Amino acid sequence: MLTKRIIPCLDIKDGKVVKGINFVGLKAVGDPVELAKSYENQCADEIVFLDITASYENREIITELIGRAARELSIPLTVGGGIRTLDDFRRILANGADKVSVNSAAIARPQLITEAAQEFGIQCVVVAIDAKARAQGGYDVYINGGRENTGLDLVKWVKQCEKLGAGEILLTSMDKDGTKSGYDLDMLNAVCDAVNIPVIASGGCGSIRDIVDVFKQTKADAALVASLFHYGKATVDEVKVELSKNHVLVRKLT
Repeated sequence: MLTKRIIPCLDIKDGKVVKGINFVGLKAVGDPVELAKSYENQCADEIVFLDITASYENREIITELIGRAARELSIPLTVGGGIRTLDDFRRILANGADKVSVNSAAIARPQLITEAAQEFGIQCVVVAIDAKARAQGGYDVYINGGRENTGLDLVKWVKQCEKLGAGEILLTSMDKDGTKSGYDLDMLNAVCDAVNIPVIASGGCGSIRDIVDVFKQTKADAALVASLFHYGKATVDEVKVELSKNHVLVRKLT
């Protein structure tokens, strides 16, 4: 049985870590590399940098951050935000990231998933998906920071991503994001049942109990966590101790 992963997520704007609710109302909470290093010291399994500025002008800032982080960290680093082309994959991986997370561009041109998987290996390709429940049941996929409904059905899209060569799915529930009311267990179960690749749960974590629940009640392989760690409500090691008590397999604490 594979160990479950705890992955702190750092939303980055203009070189600083920020956090908001339902994708809005952003507050700065610190330096990305310093925070990432502190999470590694707490036994985080991986780190995600999400460049929410994702503008061409900010490319140098995020590239420099990736380089700094790669020198400091020994755990895997995933970078997402504004990934549009195979060249973006090349630049980010060349600067020291281990994986690249792609969202809107994969929907605009699904072949990008296949091209990236063929060039870098499926382990480098994470497809990030923002989704929201439909009133009549099921889930729609959104792009552009959750502003635009693509009309794509979530379950159909994750199946297609797996066929195209995605190595992992990073699934964010827009209904739950930043609310601290727990992960969207129904959405996660729908996706985990549809694919055989790892699924990372994102959106809604407000307590250690929420992380225990996501692993006990879904087949998610990893939990993405932001506010809980950024605001010092819990440490990664505290989460792992609680998971172990609840018979969830985690990488040992050092």
